[in-house]
Amino acid sequence: MKLAVRSALYVAVLTVLLGGVYPAVVWGVSRVFWREKADGSFVTGADGRIVGSELIGQGFRSGKYLHSRPSAAGKDGYDATASQGTNQGPTNADLAKAIAAAVAAAREDRPGDARPVPADLVTTSASGFDPHLSPDAALWQAARIAKARGFSEEKVAEIIRRHVEPRTLGFLGEPRVNVLRTNLDLDRSLPAAR
Repeated sequence: MKLAVRSALYVAVLTVLLGGVYPAVVWGVSRVFWREKADGSFVTGADGRIVGSELIGQGFRSGKYLHSRPSAAGKDGYDATASQGTNQGPTNADLAKAIAAAVAAAREDRPGDARPVPADLVTTSASGFDPHLSPDAALWQAARIAKARGFSEEKVAEIIRRHVEPRTLGFLGEPRVNVLRTNLDLDRSLPAAR
């Protein structure tokens, strides 16, 4: 009986500490030092309205925008109620077909370019909501964006390069481009002809 009471007490104390006190302290510290990030890292458009979060990917279909990494979340992708990857392995025939179709679509952005298509343009992320692309994947799309907006590819590439974020703390992860922030800058700096 003593052991059962002691075990129940440990569970109660640890539940309060790790399930209540610790999260409250982390939340409080983040609100003091990183308020914007603690509130969801929302991004506002030119009119001041919230257009998304820099932490959650969105699907962009228009030729004048960077297209995000493919999403397997839901039937049409980017469904917040179905966050997931494809869970398909490298020997799965459906995955091979999907990648082949994505490679063909990406090749339309750069006809005649023999370089390999960047992997993050043809594969989904584990969550289905990756907000970033590699710089190579973003620059791959510059020709299409330039044509759709009526500007030179170099002007588009310049804006993309402006949004390359370095590795976190200089050594964690890879350089990346936030798709939403870059697309907002494209609208601001190179407005498409209507």
